[in-house]
Amino acid sequence: QVQLVESGGGLVQPGGSLRLSCKASRSIFSISAMAWYRQAPGKQRELVATIIAGGKPNYGSFVKGRFTISRDNRKMTIDLQMNSLEPEDTAVYYCNAVGTGDWGRGTQVTVSS
Repeated sequence: QVQLVESGGGLVQPGGSLRLSCKASRSIFSISAMAWYRQAPGKQRELVATIIAGGKPNYGSFVKGRFTISRDNRKMTIDLQMNSLEPEDTAVYYCNAVGTGDWGRGTQVTVSS
């Protein structure tokens, strides 16, 4: 089991940027895939991005080159750099250790003028 704690959310204007970070409680070296999901009010949770150790990241179709996921096994972190944010990106963003059932509690991202 691994505890995951997200941070970095907040209120940002359209077109702005945020960097989310997920800190794991133990080494993620053995976890092949880490992911970020999001859930907007009244909507289902959806995949934002997945990163596999040594592999190419995958992104949801709505990302359109605006987000970048990265992982640092030494620091036990998984980051999500989000640029060109839109109001439709407003949601709670969750970190997930794929295949383990472990989730963070989420961090709120609100994009509004």
